[in-house]
Amino acid sequence: MSAGERGASGVRPPLAGEVVSRLRDAVASGRWAVGERIPPEPELVAEFGVSRGTLREAIKALAHSGMFEVLRGDGTYVRATSEIRGTAQRVYREHADEDVLQVRFALDTQAARLAARAADAGVVAELRALLAQRRQAWDAGDFQIWAATDWVFHLRVAEASGNPLLHELYDSFGDVFHGTKMAQRLDKGFDGCLAAGHEDLVDAIEAGDGEAAVRTVIANLDYCMHWMPGTQ
Repeated sequence: MSAGERGASGVRPPLAGEVVSRLRDAVASGRWAVGERIPPEPELVAEFGVSRGTLREAIKALAHSGMFEVLRGDGTYVRATSEIRGTAQRVYREHADEDVLQVRFALDTQAARLAARAADAGVVAELRALLAQRRQAWDAGDFQIWAATDWVFHLRVAEASGNPLLHELYDSFGDVFHGTKMAQRLDKGFDGCLAAGHEDLVDAIEAGDGEAAVRTVIANLDYCMHWMPGTQ
């Protein structure tokens, strides 16, 4: 490190890893929203007290993760609220819906198994209320509300697992899972309120039966896989 970068006080300024943490925290706190351009380099260099090279190294790391996107001649934009979400969105865009759905087998089954051990009566009641809203939206032909409620249900099961990393990974799928389901409901005959993986899942969670929870999740995902394009 040069004497110039160390500064007149002799105190080492934050390294790139520390700048990454500060940039990440700024996004997590809502200072910069997804889609928003972050401040220009001179402003951030002054704020963080680092060299331009150190700042660029930090931004490059977050751009590689998919959290930031650097547009030459325009600036750097926020593309995701976390590095996990950014990486997931970048990777999932490169794969077909069928590939993504297959990944769900691993995440959904483990979330169901753990939720059956950890969920309390309050969680069960919340899940049943979400399924009632889902049914109402489907019967009314409001497919947007149906898909959104269905996603919240599955996300809540992942949260009920008690494993914050599993929940964050599941949440990182976001629009990918939502987009898949929106495509499925366009096919005539698709059952948008299948009990398997939903009502049956809540029953298994309430009973504390992890293996029954896994079986009904697999039945639901097998059904969804059947409705993927090219599999019928």
